[in-house]
Amino acid sequence: MNWTPEREEKLKELWKKGHTASQIAQILGDTTRNAVIGKAHRLKLAARAASKGAKNFKRQVTENTENKSEKFVSRRARFKSLLLDKNFEAENPKTLEELDDKNCRWPIGHPDEKNFYFCGRTPVEDFSYCKLHVLYAFQPKNQKEELIEKEDDVPEFIEKKVKASK
Repeated sequence: MNWTPEREEKLKELWKKGHTASQIAQILGDTTRNAVIGKAHRLKLAARAASKGAKNFKRQVTENTENKSEKFVSRRARFKSLLLDKNFEAENPKTLEELDDKNCRWPIGHPDEKNFYFCGRTPVEDFSYCKLHVLYAFQPKNQKEELIEKEDDVPEFIEKKVKASK
């Protein structure tokens, strides 16, 4: 299927009228919904308005986050608080057999080496690592991610999955 200038104009016209990609594909014939979406993207046609269902979902999420905002601390704020605290306890080297839930599980060295051990400090709550190793393991979001995700909250459906897996 080739995109001739006439077909492109027809696509633009139907797109402006609000037809779905599937409807446009049917009207044009000899094309698929995905081809229509791809061409609309390449032509930089205006994005569609969100569906009614998406608006309701967003309203539910914002209503739920308003209640949580009092006790919610952003990921960036938690990371900064760890950076400010530079008083780290001394390492408490542990072998694999000596490890339990009250020890940092950050590996030091290579497992094949003779002097391989685990950090052994007290871990941060809900993490497997101490404050120092949480800094290594979990980097803050970069600016691009901050712009994309305007709300620092995790969507509710992801929170439910995380809670269900515990």
